[in-house]
Amino acid sequence: MHVPLPQDKKLTVRCRVEPGCLGPAGGELIEEFCNHAQIQIEHIDADFVHWQIIPRHDKSLAEIEYTINNKTITRNQAAIYLDKFSRNLDDFEEFFHEILIELIAEYTNN
Repeated sequence: MHVPLPQDKKLTVRCRVEPGCLGPAGGELIEEFCNHAQIQIEHIDADFVHWQIIPRHDKSLAEIEYTINNKTITRNQAAIYLDKFSRNLDDFEEFFHEILIELIAEYTNN
């Protein structure tokens, strides 16, 4: 367990979710799904990570973006940051994607 960091020192992980992943009605469901997913994941690594799950309406924007104190950082910088908390970026992203896939399956089956 880590001592919680102040919000401006946390790594913000902004994940943009495409409406199509929710099926044909995804455009109508995406806002609600993102709110649901936000609640489900916000506790993960909450001492040093702030999650933002938002719809991906603009495909020119990255699916995952990392920021600290509202400043965008590179994937390599995010890896260095996570390493300080004994997290590997590839494993971190894979774990997050697995959770997101489970949440999508759960959401679309209800």
